Amino acid sequence: MNVDQLIQSITPDVYERLQYGASTGKWPDGTPLSEEQKAQTMQLVMLYQSKVLKSDEQFTIGADGELVQKSKKELKEQFKPENEIARFSENDL
Repeated sequence: MNVDQLIQSITPDVYERLQYGASTGKWPDGTPLSEEQKAQTMQLVMLYQSKVLKSDEQFTIGADGELVQKSKKELKEQFKPENEIARFSENDL
């Protein structure tokens, strides 16, 4: 099985588990990852993001294989008030 076949065989559920492991250093059941598992999990997450998700979200790996970084202007545009779903204040409770 080559890398592309491996990445295409990863389901969204498995990707979420891999992402959790890469970000926390342990599997969802609490089992810690070895150093080798951490490295391999991070590589799989990055490959999946670039080849399957093709995300343009900040700090993910884009389709070009590069880290997606947005300027302050781009982020402000993305998070404009008219793009909000809801806004609450602490007094609304």
